[in-house]
Amino acid sequence: MREAYLLFGRRRDLISNYDVLLGPAELYVDDAREALVFRHENQGAASWGILLDSLQDDDPAVFSRTDLVDKSAERWESWLERLSLCFVEIVLSESLHADEELCDFLDADESDVESLEENFVRLAFPVYPIGDEENGGRWFLGQDALLRDDADAAIFARGRTTEDLDRARDLIPGDWLNDHR
Repeated sequence: MREAYLLFGRRRDLISNYDVLLGPAELYVDDAREALVFRHENQGAASWGILLDSLQDDDPAVFSRTDLVDKSAERWESWLERLSLCFVEIVLSESLHADEELCDFLDADESDVESLEENFVRLAFPVYPIGDEENGGRWFLGQDALLRDDADAAIFARGRTTEDLDRARDLIPGDWLNDHR
């Protein structure tokens, strides 16, 4: 964690375009005293943390916890098997929300996902949350475009240029949120 904060902890453009990586002084132990919390979902609907009993591990697993009305039903659930992977995921995910001209969102259906799988290369990044192969998030790469499939529900895309983003949109035709062509 220390290494990640030293590398890009002050780069808000890499860590806080959508969800928020807490600053070192903002880290805290949750009310149940189960986890060290280091990230929040943008509307407060979830948090990410490391279980306290694994803080001594070199690269501990990361867990997420959904904020529920019934607090007694809240549980820390497996997210990614290593903190280092989580920080890669943070930078990748935040890049999808950095610049509206270079980023877009598609409310995806099965045919959109098929187009994604046919036209882009799946990155060797684990599906997450852990163990949710059917509903987990997956990353893809195309010609100067990065895409994430969120369990057949949404596709996020970022192009290096607007032309690169337009090429990705053309390969997955649909009602892209920011496509004003």
